[in-house]
Amino acid sequence: MSGTPRFLLDVRDVSKSVQGPEGRLDILDGVSLQVATGESFAIVGASGSGKTTLLGLLAGLDTPSAGSIRLDGHALENMDEEARADLRRQLVGFVFQSFHLLPALSAEENVMLPLELEGDRLARTRAREALASVGLEARRRHYPAQLSGGEQQRVAIARAFVHGPRVLFADEPTGNLDQRTGHHIIDLLFALNRDHHTTLVLVTHDAQLAERCVRRVELEEGRLRAHSGEADA
Repeated sequence: MSGTPRFLLDVRDVSKSVQGPEGRLDILDGVSLQVATGESFAIVGASGSGKTTLLGLLAGLDTPSAGSIRLDGHALENMDEEARADLRRQLVGFVFQSFHLLPALSAEENVMLPLELEGDRLARTRAREALASVGLEARRRHYPAQLSGGEQQRVAIARAFVHGPRVLFADEPTGNLDQRTGHHIIDLLFALNRDHHTTLVLVTHDAQLAERCVRRVELEEGRLRAHSGEADA
């Protein structure tokens, strides 16, 4: 595929089914959506609606049972796991609800990890810069157990952004945080989205959070229920 793709994410008629004890379980059914570069995009829905499954498919962590997903012009369903993993390293950052920090590594070492896997000789310098951008340079030598929940999530955000991803996927990023800390984390995510022009794709059940995104869609029992226009400024 030549030239710059019109959409960073282009999803066409995607379905996902798995085999369960009682037979086939349909998780997603005919989902189509497009996300432009630099956009903030929310996927909302009740628990069990298929939000996290869809996010995993968009990021190439899994493949659809049917349909097509293009990430920056790459057809994910035609790539093997090794190729998808390589593409994720180049293009994708993740922020999860449960932080996923390695307890034996300091904040700085956690942020350095993806850079070290790429052989980046400036990993430590870049990790310190990333931690400074989220207000945690002074805590860089602390271990996850020595940090609050909000601080751990900020370390996770620094790790997600340190390699300059084109798209950041966030799965319920405030789910384990109190309301005040959660608001701070969300402000930080949107600031990074704005300042770095990084596409932000959020999965959330929080309607107020979704309203801050430029666009949002709702999943209901694996199907898109509605598309919204621009969010209020």
